[in-house]
Amino acid sequence: MPKCKGLTLEEASIDQIQGYLSSGMLTSVELLKCYHDRILQVDEYINSIMELNPDAGAIAAALDAERAKGRVRGPLHGIPFLVKDNIATKDRMQTTAGSWMLLGSVVPRDAHVVAKLREAGALLMGKATLSEWADMRSNNYSEGYSARGGQARSPYNLTVNPGGSSTGSATAVAANIVPFSLGKCIGTETDGSVINPAERNALVGIKPTVGLTSRAGVIPESIHQDTVGTFGRTVRDAAYAFNAIYGVDARDNYTLAQQGHTPTGGYMRFLTDQSSLKNTTFGLPWHSFWVHADAAQQAHLLSLISFLETAGATILNNTELPNYKTIVSPSGWDWDYGTTRGHPNESEYTVVKTDFYNNIQTYLSGLENTSIRSLEDMVAYNYANDGTEAGYSWPRGHPAFYSGQDGFLASLRTKGVMDATYHAALAFTRHSAREAGIDAALANEGGPRLDALLVPPDVGQSYQIAAQAGYPVVTLPAGVHASTGMPFGLALMGTAWSEAVLLRCASAIEDVVVRSGHGSTGKMGRSLPKWHGYLERNVPVRNI
Repeated sequence: MPKCKGLTLEEASIDQIQGYLSSGMLTSVELLKCYHDRILQVDEYINSIMELNPDAGAIAAALDAERAKGRVRGPLHGIPFLVKDNIATKDRMQTTAGSWMLLGSVVPRDAHVVAKLREAGALLMGKATLSEWADMRSNNYSEGYSARGGQARSPYNLTVNPGGSSTGSATAVAANIVPFSLGKCIGTETDGSVINPAERNALVGIKPTVGLTSRAGVIPESIHQDTVGTFGRTVRDAAYAFNAIYGVDARDNYTLAQQGHTPTGGYMRFLTDQSSLKNTTFGLPWHSFWVHADAAQQAHLLSLISFLETAGATILNNTELPNYKTIVSPSGWDWDYGTTRGHPNESEYTVVKTDFYNNIQTYLSGLENTSIRSLEDMVAYNYANDGTEAGYSWPRGHPAFYSGQDGFLASLRTKGVMDATYHAALAFTRHSAREAGIDAALANEGGPRLDALLVPPDVGQSYQIAAQAGYPVVTLPAGVHASTGMPFGLALMGTAWSEAVLLRCASAIEDVVVRSGHGSTGKMGRSLPKWHGYLERNVPVRNI
């Protein structure tokens, strides 16, 4: 990556960049220009940017003027960021979830999380690409593809699954196009949409407790599982963004539940070093999740964990979710695993597809300048524009949407009716993932209570159970697959509102990796992209 006015931006932390700005070595206008140059250099290959903010230059100049007058709003002042294209911005950019059908629609206001970042002085550089409709439209699809944005790719290996649905939010940070971003989970998450692309792009991903970050202004899937999270190259960078966006919002009633559960003064004060591990106990739910990781990854992660033990952490094995044999799919991530077992009244997908029918209609009702008002309208649009939007399955539709819009059709069949099966599924998934799942594992009956569970997030069932619970997860870069060149992570899973604990532990683990010397070599921790297959343009991407 070229230097910016003689300064190194590649892998620069938010604190380092803020130092450049504070010292006058760089202005936000100049910083923005350097990141635009980086986009021109690499984004043709990875396609992480949906569109750039045409007002970013003027905003940068205004933030520079504030700084010149002695007003610095905080650590994010003048720092560029991206948001996923399902997070509303009330400006000259579009909010489309990657679909042509919402092009030209007008949102009523900024999403709450965007407004919070603007207030913090962060500089909105643009919108990131994503898996269309955040993976809700199809069940067999090319991760990271949308009709409007095309195929987003990972800078580590451009031919394989880059992680999603917050694909561009993650790959842009990984490729040093931007210091931090948001997803659902910016970034946003219903089930894995932050943790999956974070761990597959050697990033820190923070997926908060449902209700800690407002979903107002975010194109929804499920009111019970949606949350907005952050991506950064370090724990501190991801935490800066998270610390700026959490809080109560009158437009999202779920955020009222956080009252009494958040720390005075915010979350940054919980970041620490490896010394805090001396009073920390981690559990390894081996049979619940670890057995599903390949042997090489197990060995690598256990080697990393041995460093934690050396630093003073207590590691307890076989701290299982008591009901893992019932709720954890042995064959990989499966949000309809209840139905797979013959029990739709125990399926996450029963809840999500019903919620989506109702939640998307509520969101669409708030838009102006669009004829799309319901899921029925969305399905009809895709049929009418099959060449790009793939209403029909392949080979009639588009190869990126191999199963067409079967996700939409499954939701459509529910008509949003919250019947007995729906309520049973909601009760089952919540209880089995919470009290009978993660909470029981953390309680560690007969032994010391655990601070967090350590899990391999490459095993999708891990973040799936956390999603069903609505509980937080933080993933850290850990290593790279020898065969694909794709990164994998080590994740911390906790109970509701335990973000302070998870961030303390995550920052301590990161410090262990840095001090071990393996972080700088890429053997452990974050490694730089290798750009394997940079000239290839395969669609769909290989799902490995």
